[in-house]
Amino acid sequence: MADSRITKAAKILVDHSTKVKKDEYVQIIADSASEELALECYKLCIQRGAYPVLKMNIPGQAYTYYKNASEEQLKKFPKIAMHEMKNTQAVIYIGAPLNTRELASINSKKIAMRTKALHRLFEYRAERTRWVIFYYPTEALAQEANMSLSEFKSFVFKSTNINWERESQKMDKLQRIIDKGQHVRIVGADTDLSFSIKGMKAIKCDGHHNMPDGEVFTTPVKDSVQGEIAFSFPSIKEGKEVDGIKLTFKNGKVIKAVADKNQDVLNHVLNTDKGAKFLGEFGIGTNYNIKSHVKNILFDEKIGGTIHLALGAAYKETGNGNNKAQLNRSAVHWDLIKDLRRGGKIYIDNKLIQDHGDFKI
Repeated sequence: MADSRITKAAKILVDHSTKVKKDEYVQIIADSASEELALECYKLCIQRGAYPVLKMNIPGQAYTYYKNASEEQLKKFPKIAMHEMKNTQAVIYIGAPLNTRELASINSKKIAMRTKALHRLFEYRAERTRWVIFYYPTEALAQEANMSLSEFKSFVFKSTNINWERESQKMDKLQRIIDKGQHVRIVGADTDLSFSIKGMKAIKCDGHHNMPDGEVFTTPVKDSVQGEIAFSFPSIKEGKEVDGIKLTFKNGKVIKAVADKNQDVLNHVLNTDKGAKFLGEFGIGTNYNIKSHVKNILFDEKIGGTIHLALGAAYKETGNGNNKAQLNRSAVHWDLIKDLRRGGKIYIDNKLIQDHGDFKI
């Protein structure tokens, strides 16, 4: 008997997140362990009159590529993939890793090189298609979360299979406050950081690109970030766990970066390009169905009572008019999370809007 939670999740991905319509070309790009959900999405797309193509990644594929690819291959831009993307209306990505450390032994420079080469393709997808990313529960993800597979499945579907129209309405007030705001200050353990958001636009994330979702984000004015911040959770980057990250900013730029674990990865990311040392995003998590971090940014950045800052590229839609010129550009976009539920505060224009993870608006 089919798991009704998978059926419901597929319907959310196809009908709410990507809004698949008749005659559209849809790419479903999935890891093989997510076969049941991928097939359900495929079926629904066909039933909607679309033309889906199902692409399945197999375990070890990424490792094999990075282990054997030459520098020429890593830098090669995928023209055929770009041509396909230009003729695609919707993309559904379903990650289902069986080994979250698959790339741990790969040289970080090789991954950064490929990331740079693919930047134009990813940028086009983000701007010109309707897309969503979902992580299907696997033993590897459950292990990272310190849960059994059964517990992790419940965690995933509880945070995903909700009424997203209602959640969207809940975010409206926070969106309006950020839209009108000019100055942000974040205070917490080993943290006192401030920056301008003057003229920037707030974006409400209500299930159209990430699933689960639940955040409102904008972009700091590039050269305005001042102070320091200590991030709360470990982050998996380039197949390695980077933990204990502390950053100090002056005039927008990272001037000091420390990690308790895998400092070399942090250094590599910051040196990817000129924009990697500036911030591209400030987000506030609003999904209170997600209560614990699971070492997966798709979930962790949505935790109600947290904020996240992204090193690197800003999203163009956060810029208004001339402010688009102030948006940071980079091949990097790395979200790092600060938990405010045990004593942190968020101020916007000197008004307390969140205390200990609870909104005061």
